[in-house]
Amino acid sequence: MDDQTAETQVMPLTRFDYVSFDVVGTLIDFEGAIKAGLDAIAKAAGIDLDGEAALSVYRAARYEPDALKFPDDLGRCYGRIAAAFGLPDTPEARQSMIDAVGEAQPFPDSAEALARLARRYKLIAMTNARRWAYEKYAAKLGEPFWAGFTTDETGTEKPDPAFFEQVFAHVAATGGSTDRILHTAQSQHHDIGISRALGMTNCWIQRRHAQKGYGGTIEPAEFTKPDYHFHSLADLADAVDRAFAD
Repeated sequence: MDDQTAETQVMPLTRFDYVSFDVVGTLIDFEGAIKAGLDAIAKAAGIDLDGEAALSVYRAARYEPDALKFPDDLGRCYGRIAAAFGLPDTPEARQSMIDAVGEAQPFPDSAEALARLARRYKLIAMTNARRWAYEKYAAKLGEPFWAGFTTDETGTEKPDPAFFEQVFAHVAATGGSTDRILHTAQSQHHDIGISRALGMTNCWIQRRHAQKGYGGTIEPAEFTKPDYHFHSLADLADAVDRAFAD
């Protein structure tokens, strides 16, 4: 993975009317929530657990054909993790993981950066989480979104183009232009590759720039070089402030 931040001249930041966001992994620290939930179970069982190794098992479980919607799927995924590391697999433990990720916290920079970006753009949430979890996340982020799309409304998950097309239709129906959307996300698999294929300008927030691998996020079949690339959402907000000050 390229770890150098970069900006583009494909479309200046001052030209966008909307910024669309992946939520889980970009704005909300779901990996931290998974690790914390697993750590609590492991400590109670007297087991020393490698959180990054557990994330690899979680990532593989999310590929499985019987995967459920996020974060309800954390119970099923926990079963795979429990089997791999000898953790107790009980209904209570499975529910505790769903609850832990449902209550996942924002990254430290998310709420403040979103507040700054909301002064310039209409913000659109595009999440593979269910509506019940999204509403918790949006509240923690300060309710910055002009519109929010979840798997409960779209009936599908990114990277399915149909998810994006529903967003495009909403923007067009409200008088906007879809070529004025900057799609912002940390997942190469779910967002950056497909947004490029759909002709969007995109921004990669490389949350794991100081860590190896893809953690709990599905690894992409191939890496897509983004139009904009930052290590944090605060970096994007800073770039926007500079662009509008010029």
